[in-house]
Amino acid sequence: MRAYDKLFINGDWVTPSGKGSIDVINSTTEEVMGRIPEGNAEDIDRAVRAARTAFESWSQLAPAVRAEYLNKIAAGLTARGDELAKLIAEEVGMPLMLSKMIQAGLPTANFGFYAKLGADYVYEEKVGNSLVVREPIGVVGCITPWNYPLHQIAAKVAPALAVGCTVVLKPSEVAPLNAFLLAEVAAAAGLPPGVLNIVTGYGPVVGEALASHPDVDMISLTGSTGAGKRVSELGAKTIKRVHLELGGKSASVVLDDADLQKAVSGTVRNAFMNSGQTSAVRAPRSCSTTPTWPRPSRTRSATAT
Repeated sequence: MRAYDKLFINGDWVTPSGKGSIDVINSTTEEVMGRIPEGNAEDIDRAVRAARTAFESWSQLAPAVRAEYLNKIAAGLTARGDELAKLIAEEVGMPLMLSKMIQAGLPTANFGFYAKLGADYVYEEKVGNSLVVREPIGVVGCITPWNYPLHQIAAKVAPALAVGCTVVLKPSEVAPLNAFLLAEVAAAAGLPPGVLNIVTGYGPVVGEALASHPDVDMISLTGSTGAGKRVSELGAKTIKRVHLELGGKSASVVLDDADLQKAVSGTVRNAFMNSGQTSAVRAPRSCSTTPTWPRPSRTRSATAT
């Protein structure tokens, strides 16, 4: 039984504004395996203010220094890999062997991947008579799903931190315990206060408060089409940048010259992976499977003198 009664805000474990809690159910036994705080709009406001304050110094750090923090987080996740795999297997229902490889392995690799990419990335370059400067957007709000909980967190948080953004994360209330483990790892890695903040709760309360907060510069959601519409609506009121990965189920595009047997078997195999909670089919071996650089940064162009 993992019971958390505090939220991770400004580098510390703080008492939430409300008194509500949410039970986390073991997907196999259907028994309560954990308990988390039910955050509210006031908690989101505290987290956003912490992220806004931290942004000024975090964004000015050398990319190589930010990369060191991400590598420390990757190392911390590796050290707790077995614990993490077991925890997520219980949260979402994936067999332990696969959970260790996918649910624990992929997010750990993502932090290492973006550490290297963030350190090596070209943030300024001359193009003709112009100087193109890529700058961090600011405070990024991340709303993640339950099916690949820590993987989706890492896919949003790692690149955002790498380029100098600060983050307020709202993990799925169905599988949130792994996010608390990440917070423990980040704190142990010495991540500066306010760079990563985690507020748990329900989408219509915490998610909407995050999407509508005037000091959040970008919102990234992986979830249903309905949730995406609502986040877009709320984000538009303050002209946020909105990144949406919405509902879909294992769609395949089969071309005329494809091997039909392989296409069908591959689609079926991937459709039922992770208890049927995998929405994308793997790319063919001939295609690149390297994660692409997302867009948690803004670009400005100034005429060179």
